[in-house]
Amino acid sequence: MAIGSDTTLQKTALYDRHVAAGAKLVPFAGWEMPVQYAGIKEEHLAVRSKAGVFDVSHMGEIETAGPQALEFLQRILSNDVSKIADNGAQYSVLTKEDGGVLDDLFTYKLGENHYLTVTNAANHVKDLAWFTKQAAGFDVTLHDRLHDYAMLAVQGPEARAIVAGLTDVELPKRFRTTRATVAGVEDVLVCGTGYTGEDGVELLIDPIGSVKVWDALLDAGVVPIGLGARDTLRLEVCYHLYGNDLMETRGPIEAGLGWCVKEDTGFIGAEAIKVARDNGPSELLVPFVTEQGIARQGNPVVGGGEVTSGTLSPSLGVGIGMAYVPVDKAAPGTKLEIDVRGRTRAAEVREKPLYTKET
Repeated sequence: MAIGSDTTLQKTALYDRHVAAGAKLVPFAGWEMPVQYAGIKEEHLAVRSKAGVFDVSHMGEIETAGPQALEFLQRILSNDVSKIADNGAQYSVLTKEDGGVLDDLFTYKLGENHYLTVTNAANHVKDLAWFTKQAAGFDVTLHDRLHDYAMLAVQGPEARAIVAGLTDVELPKRFRTTRATVAGVEDVLVCGTGYTGEDGVELLIDPIGSVKVWDALLDAGVVPIGLGARDTLRLEVCYHLYGNDLMETRGPIEAGLGWCVKEDTGFIGAEAIKVARDNGPSELLVPFVTEQGIARQGNPVVGGGEVTSGTLSPSLGVGIGMAYVPVDKAAPGTKLEIDVRGRTRAAEVREKPLYTKET
């Protein structure tokens, strides 16, 4: 979701810490959130080279429990929920009957028939209503856990070592979770997930305890990072942003997310998505690099298509982005022309990800 103006804003438990750190606070998905502290480029490069911490407590959580928790989640999530390992994590999309994407989500298996699904902040109310509607007929209990968790993402090549120094348990591997005491705060759900392309963990914490963990991370040298750098980091590695690259009017196949869609599980939207996969989409989401200038969301691609995300890459020093384009223009190396506010900018389709450590 793009940063915009809201009237009634919620604040995370770390609001006072953000103010004290000199953060620029902006309305975002109904919350007053830090968009930057020292500056987007500086924060971005800190995550690529050392370690940064993001307050992403605006993300929502829905807890699903009960004898039919697995069957219920299998019915509404696109991936094969039965494949989530004990203490595991899985990415999926939530789709309508016509295959349009309602949200993209991570689901954590907390125990037998017990799961926690993390929603995008802007979609949490919509997702909770969808979960509740579809739960009819299933023996499950849903709990809105939005205000029960703060969420910190600690990311970067030094992130794991720093967090490991604040706990006495082994940190989980990628797409695994564990319960731990972190910086003296008990019962923290430590998750081997992230949104930057760097190693690291995400911490789901009691909101009061999140302040102590935040302070301990900064004392250990971790840099506070705002949502501005979160966006440039995710775009360099071509991670989707709901509201930009994902939407209800397009499906996961054209978004390049067919890998997390298992139609044979019979989830809502599976039939429509199978048709799209079998017939092939008319357009695909592709990453691109501009030769000059920066394309932005909504800029049209000459000959068909539109830019969904665009920025100046702090790591690469060039304009990058993602765009839906006709299939015959989707191959890496294809030259594009993008209309940037009346000026034509040359661009080239590239392979994913746009940034790697070897770039």
